[in-house]
Amino acid sequence: MAGIGRWIRGGWGALALALLAACNNSPFPRGAERENTLYVAFPERSPRYLDPTSSYAAPESAYVYEVSEPPYGYQYLKRPYELIPRAAAEVVKPYFLDAQGKRLPDDAADEQIAEAVYDIPIRAGLKYSPHPAFAKDAQGGYLYHHLKPGELGDKRSPFDFKQLATREVVAEDFVYALKRHASPRLEAPVGPVFSEHVIGLKEYIALVKSESDKQLAGLPENVADKPFLDLRRWPLAGAQAVNDHLLRVRLKGRYPQWRYWLATSFTAAIPWEVDAFYAQPGMAANSLSWNQWPVGSGPFMMTEYQQDRRHVMSRNPNYRPDTYPCEGGPGDAEGGRLADCGKRIPFVDKIVAINVKEKVPIKELFKQGYLDLPELDRTDWGINLAVDRDDSDEVQRFFEQRGFQLPTDVDITNWYVGFNWLDPVVGRGDTPGQQKRNRALRQAISIAVDWEEGYGRIFRDKGGDAAHSPIPPGVFGSKEGRPGEYNPVTHRLVDGKPVRRPIEDALKLMEEAGYPGGRDVKTGKPLVLNYDFQRVITPELKAENDWMVRQFAKLGIQLDIRATDFNQFQEKVLKGRHQVYWGGWFADYPDVENFFFLLYGPNSKSLHEGENISNYASPEFDRLFRKLQSLEDGPEKAEVMAKMNDVVRQDAPWTWGYWSYSGLAFQSWVHNGKPGVVVLDRSRYLRVDVAERTRKLAEWNRPVWWPLLALAAGVIAIFIATRRAWRNRETVTATPVKVAS
Repeated sequence: MAGIGRWIRGGWGALALALLAACNNSPFPRGAERENTLYVAFPERSPRYLDPTSSYAAPESAYVYEVSEPPYGYQYLKRPYELIPRAAAEVVKPYFLDAQGKRLPDDAADEQIAEAVYDIPIRAGLKYSPHPAFAKDAQGGYLYHHLKPGELGDKRSPFDFKQLATREVVAEDFVYALKRHASPRLEAPVGPVFSEHVIGLKEYIALVKSESDKQLAGLPENVADKPFLDLRRWPLAGAQAVNDHLLRVRLKGRYPQWRYWLATSFTAAIPWEVDAFYAQPGMAANSLSWNQWPVGSGPFMMTEYQQDRRHVMSRNPNYRPDTYPCEGGPGDAEGGRLADCGKRIPFVDKIVAINVKEKVPIKELFKQGYLDLPELDRTDWGINLAVDRDDSDEVQRFFEQRGFQLPTDVDITNWYVGFNWLDPVVGRGDTPGQQKRNRALRQAISIAVDWEEGYGRIFRDKGGDAAHSPIPPGVFGSKEGRPGEYNPVTHRLVDGKPVRRPIEDALKLMEEAGYPGGRDVKTGKPLVLNYDFQRVITPELKAENDWMVRQFAKLGIQLDIRATDFNQFQEKVLKGRHQVYWGGWFADYPDVENFFFLLYGPNSKSLHEGENISNYASPEFDRLFRKLQSLEDGPEKAEVMAKMNDVVRQDAPWTWGYWSYSGLAFQSWVHNGKPGVVVLDRSRYLRVDVAERTRKLAEWNRPVWWPLLALAAGVIAIFIATRRAWRNRETVTATPVKVAS
């Protein structure tokens, strides 16, 4: 019986502990809410690229821009967006030279300008975050640059090495960064764009490829650990370190948009030592690379990386003195976003991101207070939760009681359905006749997909305004939303307002395309198109995809959904294996070039690893694009934009989609949150009131004790019944038996 009693007591204790733990639904360790940490989630998989040269997706940018520092950035609060210095000491204007090297006035004609020169002063005293690549021995040699096969052992983090070090950021690091866009061993999505402007970069790309091929000769094609390709060996004419703190970049002619590229990670400093370190044997197998462990001089550094599970960025102990802005836009003072004026940033010590596969669990964790904001990069959570809030008075009261902050704005972000120009059915076409038929098919689909219905009335949590062109509202030259402005291919004016063309117009175009009623006029077979969706289908995404299937069905087209996670989608489009696809773009900078370059031929994703996912190519559009790049805002630029718009509206490489509303979601204890699609280093400005979070989490998530008490009563009842049965058995066993004498 003593054994039974001990078991019951032990079992009761274990069950009690289990129930106590179950009362806390937090995905973080007990007491985590008391730390000066920002807690967020990320869905699906870890970011594919954290290398500043390769990273060009929103889920990646949330990390890259906190770790690395481009020369410029954006003032956090001001709208319209305003450039400010980050790694640079100031924002500079270029000066111009003619073909003989003579300096020209700022208003010189474009045909006179041979070079635009940017002399960018780099801040003195910038330091990289601690990393073993910088560690040296007493003689000044690098400790970890000559590892032999097997010496790496089981190290899977830079922090597994005994010695870490740093060094100052110098101008040569920015030169090295520009050179990396020529490396054939990296995906460099803006390399094609940069090569058209940075003097000598196009030739440098050919040179580096040749040298890389020589270095790899005789090695297996799939070798993981390629030898270090030391780009310091070959000078790049258009990039020079005049001294340690002066970077000179020389461009071909006038290119005003270059100032915006200086605010992107593509121009952030890259230390050659880290490239050399990660090129050693065993590094790739142990997931030691830029894409897991980036290095920079920014406010944070990656200190924990568990693939598809958990990422932790911690305060960079070497970060420069930096302060919160004292100026903002309308409503910032009233909203409390200037209260931290002049205070040192970053405010939080850590950013912890955990993997939560689907949207509904992320939303519930936010409502319970366990997430300070749902995700770092998504700009639609505020819209999504605002739709929930407005669903009923009860939900609205709940949101008000919890004090959720849902700031919203109209920003330069779009979503669309695009067509692969290399595809024989929906693409350009090989012959004039095929080109005409394919264009009619794309135009028909563009009419049929009713964006006003889908993302104006049905999916309001991801809503926005239907787009009529690739020119976003809010940038110079945009006419989106203005009276009388519309896409004549997809819409017509009714009572002065643009209305989507009737489906009958689209069906006529289907006949012109050779698919009457959705069937091939030659074979009689139904037209089946593949729809490459860049997310794994969850219940909420299934509704959107079902809606898209219905849009194509209006034309008799069967749409076959081929959904993958975002990393797999990137791989697919790089190889040109997509047909019809879902795409979107968060602006890098507030200029139309950043959207038109998504349709610029030399920027083809599948052919040149650029960002033109449609692989669209039009000689006329490309000619006008090159002209646009040299123009300052003004009447001539507006005229060129209008001509480019006319070309792509007729060609219809996209269905144009919609301009999405921008909205973020923050808990009441998170301060300074503000939407801004081009501000990618938001986390350093966010402040968490840890005491308020601790108090409210305890209040919102009080343990529910009655199941525990019910279990205790049940266990006691079982114990009593068991004890009674045992005693009865003992009594029967002990009864005296008479023995006959």
